[in-house]
Amino acid sequence: MNRRNFIAGAAGALTFSGAIAAETVAETAAAEATDPVFKAFADALPQHSWQMGYEGLQADAAPMTLSLRGQMPRGLRGALYRNGPSRHSIGGVRYHHLFDGDGMVQKYEITDAGITHRGKFVRTEKFIADSKAGKPVRQTFGTNPPDAQPITGPDSLNVANTSVVSHGGELMALWEGGSAIKLDAQTLDTLGPKVLSPEYAGMAFSAHPKIERDGTLWNFGVTSHLGLLSVYRIAPSGEVLKTETIKVRDIAMVHDFAVTEQHLVFLLPPLVFDRDRARSGETFLDCHVWKPQLGMRVLVLPKDHLDQPQWFDLPAGFVFHVGNAWEDTTAGTIRLDYIRSPDAWSPLHGLRDVMSGRFERTGNAGIAFVGLNLKTGRANQTLVNQETEFPRVDPRVVGVKHSQLFTTLRLDTGPRPGFDAVMRMDVASGKTDRYRYGTDVMVEEHVFVPKPGGSGKEGDGWLVGTALDLKKKAMLLSVFDAMHLSKGPIAQATMDRVMPLGFHSIFVGA
Repeated sequence: MNRRNFIAGAAGALTFSGAIAAETVAETAAAEATDPVFKAFADALPQHSWQMGYEGLQADAAPMTLSLRGQMPRGLRGALYRNGPSRHSIGGVRYHHLFDGDGMVQKYEITDAGITHRGKFVRTEKFIADSKAGKPVRQTFGTNPPDAQPITGPDSLNVANTSVVSHGGELMALWEGGSAIKLDAQTLDTLGPKVLSPEYAGMAFSAHPKIERDGTLWNFGVTSHLGLLSVYRIAPSGEVLKTETIKVRDIAMVHDFAVTEQHLVFLLPPLVFDRDRARSGETFLDCHVWKPQLGMRVLVLPKDHLDQPQWFDLPAGFVFHVGNAWEDTTAGTIRLDYIRSPDAWSPLHGLRDVMSGRFERTGNAGIAFVGLNLKTGRANQTLVNQETEFPRVDPRVVGVKHSQLFTTLRLDTGPRPGFDAVMRMDVASGKTDRYRYGTDVMVEEHVFVPKPGGSGKEGDGWLVGTALDLKKKAMLLSVFDAMHLSKGPIAQATMDRVMPLGFHSIFVGA
């Protein structure tokens, strides 16, 4: 898409339900002229095909049928739900950070009749307010509009753009700093915030809940300005069983965590919240300061005594995502794997750069294997040099010993962000099995789907995920035999339109 078309597309009349402001091309062009991020992205479009994954949309994605190559496994019926930031600009003003965009939940529905895709923006309070104004009027993770409306609570800023969970009979879009937002699983219509309890209404509910084998859901939330970590335990029915809030010194930016049979484990990178910066009006992102002298702190909470923390220390590094953790009872140790970066360049700079059409190659994010000795209080860490992200395991081994770790992988993408391959790693031997899509394909997170009626053995299932084919300007939905990735997809569907690159997904069986 050239710059003129980009500007015209951003200026087109929006077609969302509710009272939405229509804009003229002239108004948008005027805003674009004063917004350096919007201008930089538009100017760079002719140079970088990868930017099509970050242009964003201005309307819901109507249902579209995909073409299929190969045959979908008979047992794979249901829907892949994806979430991610999808409205990156409004009124000629472009958000400054990838985390800022309004969330759109996409649904790839697999039936005997074929595969259908649709996508709908989550109608959060913020989305509706910005849409009515025809420009950003609410603060975001990395952008503060000059005339921002007052914040009345966490959900004033909720963009619901990070992940999805299906639990207790409800489908919910997830963010970091506010409520889960309930959706209609069939239509993707927004049903409203999920209220866990009156005293926790609007409190932070993380985008990475962990669902144990019995269906129990654990999650957490961080209230940065108060230095609080809240923990939630929710029954398979959706009933809240327990909530606990503890004070944490030098509260960090925490995106994910792990569960074991007896403990919760939190990795706190030294990207810590600074109250003085918050008082001065900085964005939420810029309220965080990189303090490597603190190291990577590890907080372990016993499930039955959440008020009795145990702390461990690791070398400084940054983490977004955790793979899995389990109790090594013989050694009295918790084993854990996560994706480690040497510093916080990605959230502070890299994910800003893509919004301006820039890319800079920096230090790799590799896999870290950790041991936390509960008896001695000592921690050890081993690093594997694989440039990866989005670790997933077979959901049947969440919280217990696992042997296989699935990730996206960067092999040879050239001068662009993102990943071009998927990988399975045997965590005991370190051996890998991988499939490379190619330089011109941007790979999103893939998830493991157990095979219904299969052996029940870890790894008996499929790896399912999406990718953007830059040459074809199309989305790919691929299905692999999870234990034989190098053989390539056993089925692959193609959709002839580009969707914004997102973050996390789940598969819900029919």
